[in-house]
Amino acid sequence: MTVTTDTHRDDRLLRVVNPATGETLDTLPAATADEVDTAVAQAHRAFDSGVWAGRSPRERAAVLLGLAELMERDAGILARLDCEDAGKPITECRTGDVPGAIESIRWFAEAADKVYGRIAPTGHEHLGLMSREPVGVAAAILPWNYPLAMAAWKIGPALAAGNSLLLKPAEATPRSVLHVSRLATEAGLPDGALTVLPGYGREAGRALARHPAIGALSFTGSTATGRRILADAAETNFKRVSLEMGGKSPQVLMPDALDFGAELIDDMIGAAFLTTGQNCTAGSRILVHEDIAAQVVARFTAAAGALVIGDPAKPETRIGPLISTAARDRVARAVDETVAAGAVAHTAGLPAGLHPHGAYYPPTVVVGAPDGSRVLTEELFGPVVTVQTFTSEREAIRTANATPYGLAASLWTHDLDTALRLARGIQAGVVSVNAYSEGEITAPFGGWKQSGFGGAERSTDAFAQWTREKTVWIRTR
Repeated sequence: MTVTTDTHRDDRLLRVVNPATGETLDTLPAATADEVDTAVAQAHRAFDSGVWAGRSPRERAAVLLGLAELMERDAGILARLDCEDAGKPITECRTGDVPGAIESIRWFAEAADKVYGRIAPTGHEHLGLMSREPVGVAAAILPWNYPLAMAAWKIGPALAAGNSLLLKPAEATPRSVLHVSRLATEAGLPDGALTVLPGYGREAGRALARHPAIGALSFTGSTATGRRILADAAETNFKRVSLEMGGKSPQVLMPDALDFGAELIDDMIGAAFLTTGQNCTAGSRILVHEDIAAQVVARFTAAAGALVIGDPAKPETRIGPLISTAARDRVARAVDETVAAGAVAHTAGLPAGLHPHGAYYPPTVVVGAPDGSRVLTEELFGPVVTVQTFTSEREAIRTANATPYGLAASLWTHDLDTALRLARGIQAGVVSVNAYSEGEITAPFGGWKQSGFGGAERSTDAFAQWTREKTVWIRTR
């Protein structure tokens, strides 16, 4: 189901803009708070009727597997929609986002009948049964940088567990999620089990966070918005809230890191500039031992300068536009401030021929940023990487942890003992060794500190966001 509004009211419209050209792609009705309330009521009726929650786990799995097949059929459409709406390079969408989203739906469908309860250790006089039940009506608020992939992370476990789910896509990138909702209907998902609410965060998003009849809400986005959602939930019904928020992830290179050769630089480039740096786990801080710093900077800046910047619809493009000109200008100001304070910014600049209204910013490597600079402390969400040096493991760990975020980190060394010490010392929810990786669908994903709160995505751990445990205590005779 897709909620519609009065299209004659301009303040109730979403204008979807192509960030590569500044052109309007579509104009959609924006859900109001009243329409959120109507959608919640319909979702509750669907849940209470048992039309979805009352099906067996295998029956729910069959529908979700059908949805995955339809997504695979329409993979080209889904890739194009995210490419156009978010300015994501089409090759990323085709090879990463869309296949990953399909995998998520399939994996959680197949896990639907593998979420087991527990039995308490009691004497013969009692039997304690602990089971997990769906929360009922749940909601998710999505980011714009991975519209389809993040939707799948929510849809999979929420629906597999039997909930009715309300999804609010980011206002900039609603179209792939809307397409998935149509595919869900085609797959046989009943009305009210999945509702997509395109709208603005200040109204539709806040209405979801404050609604007293929503049992759980999962959010992926900025830390500032996460704080507001948590406050809204606390002021209303104390719904379960899980937040996956910002990051300022370090890439730590020990003295032997260059022994990895071209693999090292290629992986570092991917960590830094995937999705044009608009990625919460982006390795935006390079921490390198001073013995190899000069070589790393030279090789990394050369590789960054060789990245193809251009139309995200072209397969060869590695760097597309930022999500908006406002985002581009914010990134540029932060770099300019740091350069004015004495840092050096290495960049090859932008090529000729880009669309004049595109929100492009070139890959930039900042060396010598003063302590406290915004480029070191804020999540810029752009193709900007800083380089800092260290002389000891202790200093590397201290610098890696010198941020309020704790989402991810990567480290490079051949020495197993060193790798283990660093992995244990770095405060992050995901630490990858000799690779930039967030892990696979089988491993939980979630941040520490101001990067995460209340739950994890992926793996069977994700079901905890969307279910609640009940104890049934039986006295036997």
